[in-house]
Amino acid sequence: MIAGVLAYAALVLATGLERLAELVVSARNARWSFARGGVESGRGHFGAMVALHTGLLVACVVEVVVADRPFLPWLGWPMLALVLGSQGLRWWCIATLGPRWNTRVIVVPGLPLVRRGPYRWLPHPNYVAVVVEGIALPLVHTAWVTAVTFTVLNAWLLLGFRIPAEERALRLAVGPGREAGTA
Repeated sequence: MIAGVLAYAALVLATGLERLAELVVSARNARWSFARGGVESGRGHFGAMVALHTGLLVACVVEVVVADRPFLPWLGWPMLALVLGSQGLRWWCIATLGPRWNTRVIVVPGLPLVRRGPYRWLPHPNYVAVVVEGIALPLVHTAWVTAVTFTVLNAWLLLGFRIPAEERALRLAVGPGREAGTA
Protein backbone atom coordinates (compact mmCIF):
# COMPACT_ATOMS: atom_id res chain seq x y z
CA MET A 1 0.00 0.00 0.00
CA ILE A 2 2.73 2.50 0.95
CA ALA A 3 4.72 1.73 -2.20
CA GLY A 4 1.59 2.37 -4.29
CA VAL A 5 0.96 5.70 -2.57
CA LEU A 6 4.59 6.71 -3.07
CA ALA A 7 4.42 5.76 -6.75
CA TYR A 8 1.24 7.81 -7.10
CA ALA A 9 2.82 10.76 -5.28
CA ALA A 10 5.74 10.51 -7.72
CA LEU A 11 3.29 10.65 -10.64
CA VAL A 12 1.63 13.74 -9.17
CA LEU A 13 5.04 15.31 -8.51
CA ALA A 14 6.06 14.61 -12.13
CA THR A 15 2.85 16.30 -13.25
CA GLY A 16 3.74 19.29 -11.08
CA LEU A 17 7.21 19.44 -12.62
CA GLU A 18 5.61 19.32 -16.06
CA ARG A 19 3.48 22.32 -15.02
CA LEU A 20 6.65 24.19 -14.08
CA ALA A 21 8.08 23.41 -17.53
CA GLU A 22 4.89 24.84 -19.03
CA LEU A 23 5.36 28.04 -17.03
CA VAL A 24 8.91 28.41 -18.37
CA VAL A 25 7.67 27.97 -21.95
CA SER A 26 4.77 30.32 -21.24
CA ALA A 27 7.04 33.09 -19.89
CA ARG A 28 9.30 32.83 -22.94
CA ASN A 29 6.29 32.90 -25.26
CA ALA A 30 4.77 35.87 -23.42
CA ARG A 31 7.95 37.85 -24.07
CA TRP A 32 7.76 36.87 -27.76
CA SER A 33 4.11 37.95 -27.98
CA PHE A 34 4.57 41.25 -26.16
CA ALA A 35 7.58 42.09 -28.36
CA ARG A 36 5.22 41.76 -31.36
CA GLY A 37 2.43 43.90 -29.89
CA GLY A 38 0.62 41.12 -28.04
CA VAL A 39 -2.39 42.11 -25.97
CA GLU A 40 -3.34 40.29 -22.77
CA SER A 41 -6.98 39.63 -21.91
CA GLY A 42 -8.84 37.85 -19.15
CA ARG A 43 -6.22 38.37 -16.47
CA GLY A 44 -8.90 38.41 -13.75
CA HIS A 45 -9.50 34.65 -13.84
CA PHE A 46 -5.84 33.60 -14.12
CA GLY A 47 -5.17 33.45 -10.36
CA ALA A 48 -8.20 31.24 -9.82
CA MET A 49 -6.98 28.90 -12.54
CA VAL A 50 -3.52 28.67 -10.99
CA ALA A 51 -5.04 27.98 -7.57
CA LEU A 52 -7.37 25.33 -8.98
CA HIS A 53 -4.62 23.50 -10.87
CA THR A 54 -2.28 23.64 -7.86
CA GLY A 55 -5.13 22.46 -5.65
CA LEU A 56 -5.72 19.51 -7.97
CA LEU A 57 -2.18 18.25 -7.46
CA VAL A 58 -2.26 18.70 -3.69
CA ALA A 59 -5.77 17.25 -3.32
CA CYS A 60 -4.88 14.15 -5.33
CA VAL A 61 -2.26 13.09 -2.79
CA VAL A 62 -4.12 14.35 0.29
CA GLU A 63 -7.29 12.46 -0.58
CA VAL A 64 -5.39 9.23 -1.26
CA VAL A 65 -3.55 9.46 2.07
CA VAL A 66 -6.31 10.85 4.32
CA ALA A 67 -9.18 8.78 2.90
CA ASP A 68 -6.96 5.70 2.45
CA ARG A 69 -7.94 5.33 -1.19
CA PRO A 70 -6.84 2.06 -2.77
CA PHE A 71 -5.23 1.56 -6.15
CA LEU A 72 -7.71 -0.42 -8.24
CA PRO A 73 -5.89 -1.83 -11.27
CA TRP A 74 -9.04 -2.01 -13.42
CA LEU A 75 -9.47 1.76 -12.93
CA GLY A 76 -5.94 2.98 -12.24
CA TRP A 77 -4.17 1.63 -15.32
CA PRO A 78 -6.67 3.00 -17.87
CA MET A 79 -6.66 6.35 -16.03
CA LEU A 80 -2.86 6.43 -16.17
CA ALA A 81 -3.08 5.85 -19.95
CA LEU A 82 -5.48 8.82 -20.16
CA VAL A 83 -3.13 10.99 -18.08
CA LEU A 84 -0.25 10.18 -20.42
CA GLY A 85 -2.45 10.74 -23.46
CA SER A 86 -3.55 14.12 -22.13
CA GLN A 87 0.09 15.11 -21.69
CA GLY A 88 0.76 14.10 -25.28
CA LEU A 89 -2.17 16.20 -26.49
CA ARG A 90 -1.07 19.19 -24.36
CA TRP A 91 2.46 19.15 -25.80
CA TRP A 92 1.09 18.68 -29.32
CA CYS A 93 -0.90 21.89 -28.73
CA ILE A 94 2.20 23.67 -27.41
CA ALA A 95 4.29 22.50 -30.38
CA THR A 96 1.57 23.45 -32.88
CA LEU A 97 1.11 26.97 -31.54
CA GLY A 98 4.85 27.46 -31.00
CA PRO A 99 5.60 30.88 -29.52
CA ARG A 100 1.90 31.75 -29.62
CA TRP A 101 1.03 29.19 -26.91
CA ASN A 102 0.65 30.58 -23.42
CA THR A 103 -0.94 29.85 -20.07
CA ARG A 104 -2.28 33.40 -20.21
CA VAL A 105 -4.54 34.88 -22.88
CA ILE A 106 -2.07 36.88 -24.99
CA VAL A 107 -2.90 37.44 -28.65
CA VAL A 108 -0.76 39.17 -31.25
CA PRO A 109 -3.12 41.29 -33.39
CA GLY A 110 -3.15 40.49 -37.08
CA LEU A 111 -1.87 36.94 -36.89
CA PRO A 112 -4.20 34.37 -38.47
CA LEU A 113 -5.81 31.67 -36.38
CA VAL A 114 -3.92 28.40 -36.26
CA ARG A 115 -5.76 25.69 -38.19
CA ARG A 116 -3.25 22.83 -38.11
CA GLY A 117 -2.31 20.09 -35.65
CA PRO A 118 -5.14 19.39 -33.21
CA TYR A 119 -6.63 22.79 -34.07
CA ARG A 120 -7.81 21.29 -37.37
CA TRP A 121 -10.52 19.48 -35.44
CA LEU A 122 -11.09 21.45 -32.24
CA PRO A 123 -10.97 25.15 -31.38
CA HIS A 124 -9.53 24.52 -27.88
CA PRO A 125 -7.81 21.10 -27.81
CA ASN A 126 -5.60 22.07 -24.86
CA TYR A 127 -8.73 22.20 -22.70
CA VAL A 128 -9.64 18.69 -23.75
CA ALA A 129 -6.27 17.67 -22.29
CA VAL A 130 -6.99 19.64 -19.10
CA VAL A 131 -10.45 18.08 -18.67
CA VAL A 132 -9.23 14.53 -19.29
CA GLU A 133 -6.26 14.96 -16.96
CA GLY A 134 -8.42 16.55 -14.25
CA ILE A 135 -10.63 13.48 -14.20
CA ALA A 136 -7.99 10.81 -14.84
CA LEU A 137 -5.11 11.91 -12.59
CA PRO A 138 -7.13 11.64 -9.36
CA LEU A 139 -8.77 8.41 -10.50
CA VAL A 140 -5.41 6.71 -11.04
CA HIS A 141 -5.60 6.14 -7.27
CA THR A 142 -9.41 6.43 -6.81
CA ALA A 143 -9.40 10.01 -5.51
CA TRP A 144 -12.94 10.46 -6.79
CA VAL A 145 -13.84 13.47 -4.60
CA THR A 146 -10.91 15.37 -6.10
CA ALA A 147 -11.89 14.29 -9.63
CA VAL A 148 -15.49 15.48 -9.20
CA THR A 149 -14.58 18.72 -7.41
CA PHE A 150 -11.89 19.69 -9.92
CA THR A 151 -14.13 18.83 -12.87
CA VAL A 152 -17.00 21.01 -11.63
CA LEU A 153 -14.78 23.98 -10.72
CA ASN A 154 -12.75 23.65 -13.90
CA ALA A 155 -15.91 23.57 -16.03
CA TRP A 156 -17.13 26.73 -14.30
CA LEU A 157 -13.82 28.53 -14.93
CA LEU A 158 -13.36 27.30 -18.50
CA LEU A 159 -16.90 27.79 -19.72
CA GLY A 160 -17.69 30.88 -17.69
CA PHE A 161 -14.45 32.82 -18.01
CA ARG A 162 -11.47 31.38 -19.86
CA ILE A 163 -12.92 30.24 -23.18
CA PRO A 164 -15.12 33.35 -23.56
CA ALA A 165 -12.06 35.55 -22.84
CA GLU A 166 -10.01 33.68 -25.46
CA GLU A 167 -12.79 33.84 -28.04
CA ARG A 168 -13.20 37.62 -27.54
CA ALA A 169 -9.44 38.18 -27.73
CA LEU A 170 -9.12 36.11 -30.91
CA ARG A 171 -12.07 37.88 -32.59
CA LEU A 172 -10.52 41.26 -31.82
CA ALA A 173 -7.05 40.18 -32.94
CA VAL A 174 -8.12 38.64 -36.24
CA GLY A 175 -10.41 41.61 -36.88
CA PRO A 176 -13.80 41.86 -38.51
CA GLY A 177 -13.94 40.80 -42.12
CA ARG A 178 -10.49 39.14 -42.07
CA GLU A 179 -10.36 35.52 -43.00
CA ALA A 180 -8.54 33.46 -40.41
CA GLY A 181 -5.90 31.69 -42.45
CA THR A 182 -3.71 28.73 -41.74
CA ALA A 183 -0.74 29.33 -39.54
